[in-house]
Amino acid sequence: MSCGNHHETPCDEVLARVYTYLDGELDQGGCGEVRQHLDECGPCLREYGLEEAVKKLVNKSCGCESAPTDLRAKVLGRIEEICGEIKASGGAEKTGSAGG
Repeated sequence: MSCGNHHETPCDEVLARVYTYLDGELDQGGCGEVRQHLDECGPCLREYGLEEAVKKLVNKSCGCESAPTDLRAKVLGRIEEICGEIKASGGAEKTGSAGG
């Protein structure tokens, strides 16, 4: 996804890091980049808000249960694999993903 405007950190890079940002797993510099981009970019801010709502809903529904370590590793590995495929193909627009 891209809003069509130039940003210091591109939209697709910010959206790829949204969950890492929401989980508090980005370093301070990465958090600053994401926050600055979200302050400038309405489409990404809306996407961030959707992802934040999903995370809160999942947490509310299963916040007391922890995923087994091997399942967590498999899911994170698959997410990284898909992000790599999206980057290699030139972005989500070319993979047919629905935007907003």
